[in-house]
Amino acid sequence: MTSFFIYITCPDREEAHKIAASLVEQRLVACANIMAAHEAVYQWKGKVETATEVAVIMKTRLELFEKTKEAILKLHSYETPCIVALPIEAGHEPFLQWIQAETTDAVL
Repeated sequence: MTSFFIYITCPDREEAHKIAASLVEQRLVACANIMAAHEAVYQWKGKVETATEVAVIMKTRLELFEKTKEAILKLHSYETPCIVALPIEAGHEPFLQWIQAETTDAVL
């Protein structure tokens, strides 16, 4: 089993917390870190936009990515949310085992 980070951005802390809590409760992710608000500058529909966003980094298993992505999409308010998976190449083995254990009972 391969551990992964899932990185998403949300419009505010409230939405980030709602998504994070739901995914942890469903055991799709072992943990979610909600970061401080930051400024995003991006292209959207032909125009440069600026917005305040909140990033969330979640720890899970690769085989749960699709199910986790679908759960995020049901709760997310953005038309095209950032949802990406990043592999964990190496890490503290007890922590990586904890990720596996906390997501093992997730409904596959």
